[in-house]
Amino acid sequence: MNYYIIAGEPSGDLHAANLIKALKKGDPNARFRAWGGDRMASQGAEVVKHYKDLAFMGFVEVISNLGTILRNLKFCKKDILSFDPDVLILVDYPGFNLRIAKWAHRIGIKVFYYISPQIWAWKQSRAIEIRENVDKMFVILPFEKNFYRQFSIKVDFVGHPLLDAIQEENEIRLLEGDNFKINNKLDNRPIIALLPGSRKQEIAEVLHQMLEVITDFPDYQFVIAGVSSINESFYKKVIGSKDVKLTFGKTHDLLHNAAAALVTSGTATLETALLNVPEVVCYKSSYVSYLIARQVIKVRYISLVNLIMDRMVVKELIQADLNKDNIRNELESLLFDPKKREKVFVDYEALRQILGGHGASEKAASLMLSYLNQKSK
Repeated sequence: MNYYIIAGEPSGDLHAANLIKALKKGDPNARFRAWGGDRMASQGAEVVKHYKDLAFMGFVEVISNLGTILRNLKFCKKDILSFDPDVLILVDYPGFNLRIAKWAHRIGIKVFYYISPQIWAWKQSRAIEIRENVDKMFVILPFEKNFYRQFSIKVDFVGHPLLDAIQEENEIRLLEGDNFKINNKLDNRPIIALLPGSRKQEIAEVLHQMLEVITDFPDYQFVIAGVSSINESFYKKVIGSKDVKLTFGKTHDLLHNAAAALVTSGTATLETALLNVPEVVCYKSSYVSYLIARQVIKVRYISLVNLIMDRMVVKELIQADLNKDNIRNELESLLFDPKKREKVFVDYEALRQILGGHGASEKAASLMLSYLNQKSK
């Protein structure tokens, strides 16, 4: 069968790649055309648009790039028609993917959605669009099943694919050894990881705040998890003369070696928790975007860890609260208070149990193939 997959962010690239790998096991003759990244390409997908050209964040930023977004939509529709897929698989990335879903459904293309947009946080009305335009929805967070039930939408909960990705990496690490510090020319001091996000707007707003506390922790070395879709020169402009190391494409290896982390909100907050690293969640956007967001966001927390646990497990420093004093105080607590650290680890273990174990990619692929085969009979 022919599969057209659209993922617009690094995390979507990772999870879509693992889904492709699982789909190929059940459909050896599968062909994949995609919007995504290098991980999807490594699994055999023909990537026609890289996510690095798609990452626009915030209300103001989206409006300023509207022309590019509209051109991308036009190209995508034409490319899908040319490929003639048996199914269109959308991975998160709602602003773009929900528009494509509506168009595809109208012309009779089967639409699957893997990894729900976070519409439970804001724009809950989008659930109606999903009910009307998506044939099957596969969710990875346990509370999403009940959320969609409110809108009379039956979804399949498959578990979180990060658990599988991390387990696979740990197995490789055990076989090959862990030489992260040596390979990246780091010294023997413990590491504080900085994860400032995957978009330039995020990095510009948040990273300089994170860097302000470096001199308060002279016995630690700070290491930034850079993303390959952003040029090194951009990071260096934000870093300036600060004593910090910059790495690319090694986020999980960095976290595996970290004593604590400062993390921009998003999937990275969950990755950090599943890798058992105490963290402080940091978020700051443009002032106008923040004011608008305050009016429309409907959840109590911004980090996935706290949302899943439905309580404050990791500290969130948002907008004005993201300052040097608060970051320093929270880091000191995580690093030097044994009771605090132990509580974090106990909460993280409870989080892993709630997420439902391993095998998410295989479960999702198996269900997709089952639904597609039912149609063909």
